[in-house]
Amino acid sequence: MKKLSSIIIPVIVAVVALSFSACSKEKFHVNGAISNANEKTLYFENMSLDGPVIVDSVKLNEEGTFSFADEKPQAPEFYRLRIENQIINVSIDSTETVSIKGAYPTMAVQYTVEGSENCNKIKELSLKQIDLQQRVMAIQQNTSLGYEATVDSINRVVERYKDDIKRNYIFKEPMKAYAYFALFQALGNQLIFNPRANKDDIKVFAAVATSWDTYYPEAVRGENLHNIAIEGMKTQRIVENQNNMMIDASKVNVTNILDIQLPDNKGVTRKLTDLAGKVVLLDFHVFATKDSPARIMKLREVYNKYHAQGLEIFQVSLDPDEHFWKQQTAALPWISVRDPQGIQSQLMTTYNIQSIPTFFLVNRSNVLHKRDSQMKDLDQEIKSLL
Repeated sequence: MKKLSSIIIPVIVAVVALSFSACSKEKFHVNGAISNANEKTLYFENMSLDGPVIVDSVKLNEEGTFSFADEKPQAPEFYRLRIENQIINVSIDSTETVSIKGAYPTMAVQYTVEGSENCNKIKELSLKQIDLQQRVMAIQQNTSLGYEATVDSINRVVERYKDDIKRNYIFKEPMKAYAYFALFQALGNQLIFNPRANKDDIKVFAAVATSWDTYYPEAVRGENLHNIAIEGMKTQRIVENQNNMMIDASKVNVTNILDIQLPDNKGVTRKLTDLAGKVVLLDFHVFATKDSPARIMKLREVYNKYHAQGLEIFQVSLDPDEHFWKQQTAALPWISVRDPQGIQSQLMTTYNIQSIPTFFLVNRSNVLHKRDSQMKDLDQEIKSLL
């Protein structure tokens, strides 16, 4: 057990190396050649949250060779090579050397990458996106289809595309830079994954955000993903409430947590967001495992020690047998809920849960604090939040 936002825009500052320590900073390198681009200017740009920022540029000669370098980012960061409107997207997460070769003016769709799995995946995603755009245009130009048939055909093509990207890129490795990149693909001027318009798309953003919390806990981009998911939740709630004419939209309140709403062992629906004001140990558990009794004893120790000071345990069971679960939780003092979907639960994706059991800490403001893998001392973490 001893082992869980506002949008901030990074500022790119060019620093002149005036000392040995500055010169010795770790750097990444992007090099290669773009042929058929003699006298063209190749720009190397950082794709910051506030838009592209020029890091460096070079006027290419007949050979088209280039070499750029910059300081290693603390978390995955995104860049692009650009000649006029031809763009090659690049991601960097360490001190790697990425080599890229292409030819102008087809460099955006015909280039090779060496030295980066993420960059190769981003290339795959870019080509898939271009193919999607072409298929949608072909549908739009098909004069034999009426308006409704056109819309239906486009929707089906887009949904198949989204399913492919979710299964094979985003949910497969949500901690990777290419999963983040996939979230922001667009069709025309519309995001393909749009959390403001689609509940399922909120879950996709949340999955990557939660994963980045684990692997890059201080990353601005991870925090930004949470903000996007939460704003999407707020928009969806406002729309639902307006459609149902239940309450005034101005009274909608969204907390900074991905909510869980499930029935407890007494049949009462319990919501994680109702625990705002308390420190919450959010535990995902399967009682039908051999290690369950020992784990429950440790949770009892934690609960008895800190409950009077404001700690609550919100335990989500993924047991397949409801009757067995009720028997096991009948005497437990904390909140026990069960997801009937078991290990197929959408929560496994939303919270990026790779194994069971696992737990998170949520602070009094209903904000996800840390997950178990980020904590060395559970007692110290709890005390810091109480």
